[in-house]
Amino acid sequence: MIRDQLMARGIRDPRVLDVLAELPRERFIDPDLEAVAYADRALPIDCGQTISQPYIVALMTEALRLTGNERALEIGTGSAYQAAVLSRLAREVVSIERHEKLFRQATRVLNDLGVTNVRLVLGDGSHGLAAGAPYDRIIVTAAADTMPEELFEQLTAGGILVIPVGDRDSQILRRIEKIDGRPRITDLTACRFVPLVGASTCDTNQ
Repeated sequence: MIRDQLMARGIRDPRVLDVLAELPRERFIDPDLEAVAYADRALPIDCGQTISQPYIVALMTEALRLTGNERALEIGTGSAYQAAVLSRLAREVVSIERHEKLFRQATRVLNDLGVTNVRLVLGDGSHGLAAGAPYDRIIVTAAADTMPEELFEQLTAGGILVIPVGDRDSQILRRIEKIDGRPRITDLTACRFVPLVGASTCDTNQ
């Protein structure tokens, strides 16, 4: 995975590569999918969501330019794989999940892995989490039609927002830097994420 999916496609940050090499991706998916845990594709999880392919996780993480001192906000905990990656690269991570079932599963897996610097929040993350703002980094694992102004406002000066932007059929992954209060946008790659929405429609059965 590291050689053929990540390094061969331009991922260079050694800290990102090390974390993805060490983190057991199979812990974040259904046991029936363990044989394809490291395949170059997204995999389904509960509530109609997905765990992104390793390359996209690596690209989004590298685009954040983490040094280890940042407070990061993640919108869309999902399987908690991205949150676990961030936990090893940032000082503090707040991750919001709207589905109670995924929230509970994420809580369990992070506890099992001994992750202590991620705070999970159950709720609608489409507007960010203003009560904890500002954040040095914000990562969104669902696609918005346009750059959410509320999220941009919750960045520190010089902060970075990484988010897929577009509709269901055409999305671009973007790094948006807050420079002198204005967005500096860099397009990274075409992508496909579930849409960024509010209230949960997934039941809470275990």
